Amino acid sequence: MTKNDIEKTVAYAVGDADLKSSDIPSIDLYMDQIINLVSEKNAEGSNMFTDRVLTKTMINNYSKDGLIKPIKGKKYSKEHIVQMLLVYSLKNTLSISSIRRILQGVYSEGFDGKRLEAGYDRYIDLKESNRGRSLAVVNEFIEENGLDIQNDDDFFAFLLGLVSLSADLKNISTALLEERYPDLDELHRAELEAERARIKAEKEEKAKEAKAEKEEKSKAEKAAKQKKKNDEV
Repeated sequence: MTKNDIEKTVAYAVGDADLKSSDIPSIDLYMDQIINLVSEKNAEGSNMFTDRVLTKTMINNYSKDGLIKPIKGKKYSKEHIVQMLLVYSLKNTLSISSIRRILQGVYSEGFDGKRLEAGYDRYIDLKESNRGRSLAVVNEFIEENGLDIQNDDDFFAFLLGLVSLSADLKNISTALLEERYPDLDELHRAELEAERARIKAEKEEKAKEAKAEKEEKSKAEKAAKQKKKNDEV
């Protein structure tokens, strides 16, 4: 593999096409219309991404997992579509729980549809910038490590090194989002557990009081019976 081959492969690998918010109609869309919109955009990218389809099942799962806001009727707003596109793009790198944590985090900080839309567009711009930066990163990696990519041993090390770099960047991203955005699902679970524990403690306390009251009543009845016997004697 020559340097020219590397350049072509990098361009091919980062050649996906993304919808910007301006590509999304302002009117609400049916699910099929959204799928067609994404499919047409994918066709503008390299062949590597042509088959990366958005499906009805995926959209329904996003909804069930709380990744997009509930819809009214069968149409999706522009905000819903931006939410879908973020999940659709990020799910190849981050877990669904991490993506949910990001979306919950930004909404808890006051994001509305317009602010999310603006943030999404900035993300797409940064992504486009990263496409151009990718080849420079790869070439720098080769040069700094003195790798001859036409040598089998060096190419093997080069490939594994890139995988390691990718893993490091993913781990850094995950650590940063966990540092910034609290796990609201976990907090909610903790609140539910605390509430369950409180209700359980109350029931146990009431049961203990009822038992003590019953025992006290039983003792009083026994004492009354004994007194009656003694009086009769």
